[in-house]
Amino acid sequence: MKDYTNLHNNIKAVLKEFNFYSKENNDHIYLSLFFALKKAIIDRVLKAGTKLPPTRILAKDLEISRSTVIKTYELLVLEKFLIAIQGSGYFVTNVRHKKNHIKIQTGLKSGKYPEISKKGKSFGKFINIENTKKKGIAFRPGLPPLDIFPINIWKNLTNNYWRSAKASELTYSNAIGLESLRQNISEYLKIYRNIKCDPSQIIITTGSLHSLSMIADSLINKDDEVVLENPIYPNAYTLFKSLEAKIIAAQIDEQGMIVENLVCQKPKILYNTPSNQYPSGVKMSLNRRLEILRWASLHNTIIIEDDYDHEFSNWEDPISSIYSLDNEDRTVYLGTFNKLLHPSLRVGYMIVPDYLNDPIQAIYGQTSRFVPPSTQSILSSFIEKDQLNRHLRNIIEVSQERKSFFLGYFEDHFQEKIKIENYNTGLHFIGKLENKENDLKLSQHFASSGIVAHPLSSYFFDGKYANGLVMGYSSVNQKITKQTILKMKQEYLNYKN
Repeated sequence: MKDYTNLHNNIKAVLKEFNFYSKENNDHIYLSLFFALKKAIIDRVLKAGTKLPPTRILAKDLEISRSTVIKTYELLVLEKFLIAIQGSGYFVTNVRHKKNHIKIQTGLKSGKYPEISKKGKSFGKFINIENTKKKGIAFRPGLPPLDIFPINIWKNLTNNYWRSAKASELTYSNAIGLESLRQNISEYLKIYRNIKCDPSQIIITTGSLHSLSMIADSLINKDDEVVLENPIYPNAYTLFKSLEAKIIAAQIDEQGMIVENLVCQKPKILYNTPSNQYPSGVKMSLNRRLEILRWASLHNTIIIEDDYDHEFSNWEDPISSIYSLDNEDRTVYLGTFNKLLHPSLRVGYMIVPDYLNDPIQAIYGQTSRFVPPSTQSILSSFIEKDQLNRHLRNIIEVSQERKSFFLGYFEDHFQEKIKIENYNTGLHFIGKLENKENDLKLSQHFASSGIVAHPLSSYFFDGKYANGLVMGYSSVNQKITKQTILKMKQEYLNYKN
C-alpha cells in the first residue's frame, strides 16, 4: 500500500488552519475539507499531478465519514481543481489560472455598519404596486404586443453593427447620447407629435423614470412643492415622496388635470401625463393644456410632460403637446421606446429646457454615465430604415384587435360584476368593482394564481379614491387572453365564495 503519511500531514496542517477540528464545524465538515484542500492546491502545497488518497483511506485517517470525503472530492472536480480518472483515482490539476478567493478568518467580531441615509430609508418605505417582481405578463398594464416585436430584424441590425464596429467606439460615450439617434428622434417627433426641437436639446436616458429622477435631482430640495396628478403613475409619486418633497395633489376630471384653486406657495414642478392620464385614461383637452401653461408661468413652475402612450392616444384626432404650445421654454418633454417596443430595451429620451441642460448632464455623467452606444446605434438604424414606422402601424392594428377581443370576452364572462370602462385610449382598461369590493385583496388573490391586475385604489395618494382593477390587454395574444380570462373568472368565483 502506498504511504500517504507526508501528504496527510500536509493536508492536516491546512485543516488545522481552517479550524477543521473545531466542534463548531461538525455540521458542515465537508465545506471545511473542501476549502482546506482548495487552498492547499492553489498554494501549491498539493502540486499539479499529485494523486490524492483514496476516499476510504483519507476518511479513516481524518476520522470522518467516507461520504463526506467523496462529496468534497466531487466538488473539487466540479470546480476543476481535481480530475477523476476511472480506475486510477483523483489527481490535482494545473491551477495557475486560479485565484485564491478563500475567506480568511481574522478573529474579529462582527462590527457595526454606518446608518442608512434618510434618502435610503425614505425610498425603502415606498415600494409601489408596479414592481417587477410579480410573475406573469397577462394582464400587466403598460406593455405593448411583445410577441410581434420584429426580433429577426433587430438581430440583423445588431449583427450589422458589430460587423462594422471599430475599437475606438468601445470607449466611454457622451452622456447625452449618440448624435445619430438624437437626430432620428427629432425627426420622429416632428412627424408623429408635430414637435420641432433641435437634436442638441434631446438627452438619451434609460426611460421615463430615469429622466424624471435626473430632473428631480436637479431641482428638488426637501420640502419643495411638487404638483402631481391624483391618481398617478406610482413610480413618480414614490420618487418625489422619497426625496421629501411637499406633494400637492391635483385632481382629474373629464378634461384632465385641474390646476384651478390649487393651494401652494412656490411649486417647482408640475408633473402630468396629458396624452393618456395614467391610470384614468383621460386625454387632456387643448384648453386645459393652455390653462396649465398659464398657471405654470404665473407660478414660475417647470412642467414635466410625460407623453405616456402618445402613439396610441394621438393616432387619430391628435392634440398638440404641451411642449409644442409652450413659448417660455419651461416644459420638459419625456418619451420612451420601452412602452412602444419592449421594456427590456431600456431607451428613453427627454427634451430639456436650456437652463436645465448643464445640471442634468452633470448629474448624468457622474451617476449612470450613458446608455450603451451599441443599443443606441441599433435603435437609430431601426428608426432610419423605417422599421419603427412599420412596427408602430403593426402594433396599433394588433392592439386594437386585442382590445376589442378582450373587451367582448371579458364582458361575456363577468357580466358587469367587473365593469370595464371603455374610453381609455392607451394599452390598459380599468375594471370597476361592484359594491366597493376591496380591490387590493382581489388583486392579491389573482396574483397568487399568476394573474396581474393592479388595484386602482393604490394609484391614489390624497382624498377620495376609486376601487377597481387596472389591466393591460395588448401584451399577449387572443389565445392567452382567453385562457387567462377563464382562469380569472374561476378565481373570482373562488374569491367570492
